[in-house]
Amino acid sequence: MLGIMRKYKQSILIKVVFGVIVLSFIGTIFLVWGRGDKGTGPSDYAAKVNGTKISLESFQRSYYRTRGIYEQLYGRSLTPEMEKQMGIKKLTIDSLIDNELVREAADDMGIKVNKKEIQAAIEGIPAFQKDGAFNFELYKQTLKANRLTPRAFEDATEEEILVNKTRDKIKESAKLTDQELLQAYKKQNDKVDLQYVSFSPADVRGEVKLSDQELNSYLQSHEAEFKTPEEVSISYTVVSPAKVASGAAVTEEEAQTFYQKNIDRYQGKGGILPYAEVKEQVKADAQKQKAAKEAYEKAADTVNKFKGNADIAAAAAALGSTVEKTALFTAQAPPPALAGEADVVKRAFMLKQGDLGGPVETPKGIYLVKVLEKRPPAVPPLAQIRDAVAKKATDAKAAELAQKKAQEAAAAFAKGNVAGAKETGNFGYAATGAIPQIGTSPALMEEAFSLTAAAPAAKEPYKIGDRWFAVKLKGRVEAPTTDFPVKKEALKKELLPKKQQEAVEKWLKELRAKAKIQINPAIVAE
Repeated sequence: MLGIMRKYKQSILIKVVFGVIVLSFIGTIFLVWGRGDKGTGPSDYAAKVNGTKISLESFQRSYYRTRGIYEQLYGRSLTPEMEKQMGIKKLTIDSLIDNELVREAADDMGIKVNKKEIQAAIEGIPAFQKDGAFNFELYKQTLKANRLTPRAFEDATEEEILVNKTRDKIKESAKLTDQELLQAYKKQNDKVDLQYVSFSPADVRGEVKLSDQELNSYLQSHEAEFKTPEEVSISYTVVSPAKVASGAAVTEEEAQTFYQKNIDRYQGKGGILPYAEVKEQVKADAQKQKAAKEAYEKAADTVNKFKGNADIAAAAAALGSTVEKTALFTAQAPPPALAGEADVVKRAFMLKQGDLGGPVETPKGIYLVKVLEKRPPAVPPLAQIRDAVAKKATDAKAAELAQKKAQEAAAAFAKGNVAGAKETGNFGYAATGAIPQIGTSPALMEEAFSLTAAAPAAKEPYKIGDRWFAVKLKGRVEAPTTDFPVKKEALKKELLPKKQQEAVEKWLKELRAKAKIQINPAIVAE
């Protein structure tokens, strides 16, 4: 189907059907096409839900379409890193599992779908309508273009309706009480004033005193942060292909063969230039390539000859070159002479101490490399890196101390007032979480409007930026509730969908907790 979609991607009909099939039935259509039977068998399944298999084919179909939707939303192809970050594979398998659980629950709840409901749903899809009415020929044509049979599509539609009816049944159980609506009204209209104290690592850094024992302990538990990188020093020789193979001659036949293999090199304004016009250039290019090949082969033979005793001086003499040496260096900071020679540096770190390796061909020439010394990564003693360890250990300790002081302040707020506390001033509820004087924290905003005179202090401090805040309700300006009855229904319409969704999520969580679910590890391994 995806092949057909790509082939006819400019077709209006296909675009419409793609939207209908993927977006309207993303949750359940794959359930019909992949659900297996009860029982065990080979691991050709994506998941098992209470013994019912969800096939790999079903998972793959759902996964690719889900990824396609994300790519449409982002307007670009997703990299493997983006897919992993978004958790598309997990999202896909979780959706399929949830739909199977809902289907099973529908059976237990006695929820059914009749033929009239299926017919009405299909006839109501705009992609199958012509002049505002359902067109059976268009319906068949559309399904055929997408390699779907009417039976498969109708079964999928039945599943979609069944799942929606079951979810709607759960949503109907979600109610908003008058007290909940009044609390929501008050949250939207009241204003609160908070007392707060805050602590940042910078505030308490001067209080941190660390002994050598504590510094050593920090170093031992954070060795990776202080470990020096691997280092090597090498001797090397670089060979010029032109010098080593200066006598390489090119025959007429070799030149013509080179021309045919590399004909795109010889373009003129009117197209490919005839061999006769570029003959000398072709011979020069062919000679250069032949010299490079001969030089490389000669360098390889020389390495093999002197590899046993790793005599790079003798190897260099045999090739007519000289030997250079480097001091110790890391892979991230090679010496200036090897700047840009990534392949040479890489080979140096692959060799063992005392080994002779190569040849390594680069634009500068052909290198032979010998490792003179190799130092593995190591953690220096504290005496050598005391300042660096002390800085990081002090930063960490100051962060812990700032949090601890904020926790102590929160406990003190619960018992009474805290000296030096500041005030936010009166402010209203904002879904963004922007709190005057403090910063942005949706979580603290929610708690601020749930605090009461009986329980005015937040139990735990909140971290905003690099500061920890302990807060207490100083006062609440309650808005008049005279227009609450008038706004009650509008408030209900605003809040009920969220509560209904929360009810469905809670119900699904309970179904998952009771179910026996087995996911093929290969599905979410990457």
